[in-house]
Amino acid sequence: MAQISAADLSDWLGSPDKQQPLLLDVRENWEFEICKLPGSLSIPMGEIMDRAKTLDPETELVCICHHGIRSQQVALYLKSLGFSRLYNLRGGIHDWSCTVDPSCPTY
Repeated sequence: MAQISAADLSDWLGSPDKQQPLLLDVRENWEFEICKLPGSLSIPMGEIMDRAKTLDPETELVCICHHGIRSQQVALYLKSLGFSRLYNLRGGIHDWSCTVDPSCPTY
């Protein structure tokens, strides 16, 4: 599993030449409602064991949470299931708000 910065993820999402990753947001629903990246799939961390089978293990997948800790744990879990194209958003949505999109509220 690789770490990806908010700036690098922003570049990736803005590149028409690159296949877009699945943005997997593992925060609680109330957190997701405060701010989210467009197109993100919300699966709270507590539901990932039941819902991981709905994800394609061949898809490039970026795990997102508030500060990057829960998402890293989820990415490690998915890795144990055979997912290999995993990224963790280092610093989480908070870093995204601070460095890429200040219109995304912090909490």
